[in-house]
Amino acid sequence: MDFESKATAQTATVHKPLVLLRDTEAFIRRPTVATLAPILPPKVSNSLQAASILAEDSLQELSKIDLETISDVELQPARIFVGLSFVGFGALMILVLLLYCNTLHPKMSTIEQIHKYWYQYIWFVSLGVTGMFLLGREAMRSQQLKMQKSKKP
Repeated sequence: MDFESKATAQTATVHKPLVLLRDTEAFIRRPTVATLAPILPPKVSNSLQAASILAEDSLQELSKIDLETISDVELQPARIFVGLSFVGFGALMILVLLLYCNTLHPKMSTIEQIHKYWYQYIWFVSLGVTGMFLLGREAMRSQQLKMQKSKKP
């Protein structure tokens, strides 16, 4: 008995991730726009179709990008912006939560406010800490790159 699999030599087409994203999004968007356009008011329908065409063009252009050609150094500003966004959003939401608690629950002490809204507080603090980790990682990475460049004679 032969228990080994008899795999046929089929050449599977490997799609790039951005092409797969474009195709998947179009597969969902096109029928949705076709269904919604006739039942919406004409002005909204035209705006929806214009947005669909813009999405089509944008994703077509995006799918031409080869992810293998993007270097680690080119992605550093994007990683820094993401880290700063996490820190900023976390801090902003803690401030909004504090304002909400002090405005709508002024008789509650700080401990009672944290006790009641600790889920939200933990989420926002976690976002800020995540952003700080991203920024720290980028700071260490840039130091490591500088050290590697200085060692090369």
